[in-house]
Order: sequence, then structure tokens, then C-alpha cells
Amino acid sequence: MYDVIVIGAGIAGLTAALYSSRQGLKTLVISADLGGQLLLAPEIQNYPGFKSVSGFDLAKRGEEQARLYGAEIIYDEVTEVGGEKGRFTVKTVGGVYDSSALILAFGKTPREMDVPGEQRLKGRGVSYCAICDAALYRGKDVALVGWGYHGAESVLLLANYARKVYWVYPGKSPGVEEEMLSLVRSKGNVEEVAEHVPHEVKGEKRVEAFVVRHKSTGELRELKVDGVFVEMGYVAKTDFVKGFVELNENGEIIVDKLCRTSREGVFAAGDVTDTPFKQAVISAGQGATAALAAYQYVLKLRGKEAKVIGDWKHLKVGKEEEKPKGGFFLKI
Repeated sequence: MYDVIVIGAGIAGLTAALYSSRQGLKTLVISADLGGQLLLAPEIQNYPGFKSVSGFDLAKRGEEQARLYGAEIIYDEVTEVGGEKGRFTVKTVGGVYDSSALILAFGKTPREMDVPGEQRLKGRGVSYCAICDAALYRGKDVALVGWGYHGAESVLLLANYARKVYWVYPGKSPGVEEEMLSLVRSKGNVEEVAEHVPHEVKGEKRVEAFVVRHKSTGELRELKVDGVFVEMGYVAKTDFVKGFVELNENGEIIVDKLCRTSREGVFAAGDVTDTPFKQAVISAGQGATAALAAYQYVLKLRGKEAKVIGDWKHLKVGKEEEKPKGGFFLKI
């Protein structure tokens, strides 16, 4: 049994894992992927300590740091959470895990197309992260569904690898500034498929074709592709915690200033919460807050005084040690 299970490995979840493990809690992180929405950011310029860092690099550093202090991380899809004070259960596709406290930090999930073939071919040609998987389609034909600046960025990235990129969007224009649009159109391997929406993904073992439908005429067009990239934004996919913790009208988890949810022993952090500002640095701060509040909660379960050890304490990390210059306890 774990002291804390963190669901999500974005910046909020990884920070929570770092802080809880440094406080000596047995910590497990469960996530479908590494980075979450950080993967949408090819360059971050407003994260303290970095003039510029990619979202993936920031997530990778967070993962390494959390592991360094003892956090376990497994990549699996959570299907159900349950339990009461002091004993919570997390079910995944691959197993069942128990903990004294829970931190929900799974961010938002990719908006899906909701068309036949999509679910069956996920990971077999259907991808929700161009920055993660673009290199896998070198010399192949792909389609991308998306619009706006992020859609255009994803098309440009794919165009560097793929032989042909079909850019599918529902409007007459993709909704980007002329300068960005000109940059996309300067690529010789991008074809815009305007005023079309997804209709079906075809294929047996892998994606073989993508069928799109004209919004006005209803006419279908089949694109022979090896991959379909879905970049339609993210939503708070909190159905599996509905009834377990209180949600607002947007499906976000309601938390207080200590990141406590409506259920005792369950905390939440990051973009999945009702915080109005969705920023990486704010998510990291919430992750730290949730972890320290969870630590306080676990100590109380054990009948101990709720103290938070100063983060400059004497720590052993593998064979190396951090030598303190003084350290003390902070009461909460």
C-alpha cells in the first residue's frame, strides 16, 4: 500500500510526486503519458529558471527528479477510483493500487473526434500528439485535424517528416494569422482540406485511410494515409471521478487553498482544478501544495503531529548526500 498515489504525470503531478517523496512518503504516480498538456508547448519562456525549455524536456526533467527521490512511476490508464478516508483504491487497465491519500493531477485530455474506428486504432496510427509521434511518420502520408495557431504549428512539424500532410479543418480558413498561414503554404507537401470534418478512420491492424465529410454538401472524401493526428484541444475528462469529488459546471474539480477536494484525503492540482489561471508554473505550485497537504493528512492518520520537513533537510539520494546548513520543521 502506498502513502500517496498521484494520478497524472504533467507538471502538477510530477511536482506533487517530487514533494511527497522528499517528505518521505511512499509515492506512486500513475499516468497514461508523460507530460500531458506540456507536450503542446514546443517552447516555454515563462517558467522560472529557464530562459527557454520545451514542454517535453521540462516533463522529462520532472520525471527524472521525482524518481531520484524515490517516487515510482507507471504508465497506464486509470479506469476507476474509489474508497474512503485513509484507504483509496485506483484501478487501471493493468492493475489495482491502494493508498492512504490521493492527488488528482491528470490535467485535461485530448478532445476526440468521436468517429468510427478512432478508439480501435488509437496508438496504431491515431495520435493526439504531433510533437511526440511526428518522427514515426517519416516519408509517410498523414492527416492532421486541427485549427488555430497550435494546429498550424503541428502541421509545420509534421511537414518536416511526412511525405504528405493533409490539413483538415472545419472552417473556410484555419484561423491563423497570415504570416503563419504563408509559412505553412510555403511547404510543398501540405494540402489544406477546408470545410471538412472527420467521418471515419479506416484500417485493420493500423490506419489505412481517413474519411472526411464536407460540412455543406455532405460529400465524403477518402484520404489514403498512414496516420491521423488529432489536435483539437483538450477537455476536462473527469467522468470517472464524478460523484467521488465535487465538480463545477465545467467539469473541473473544486479545491480550496490547500488543494483539498470535497472528499477527505483526496487532493487535486493543475489544470483539472477550478483554478482560473491555466499556467505551468501555477500547476507546479498547486502540485507542491497538494503534496504537502497530503503529507499533513497522512501524518494525522498515523496519529503524529502534522509537520512539514524543510526542503533543505539532510537527504540521501542514491550514493550522494545533500548536506544541510541548518534545517528545521515547519508546522502547518
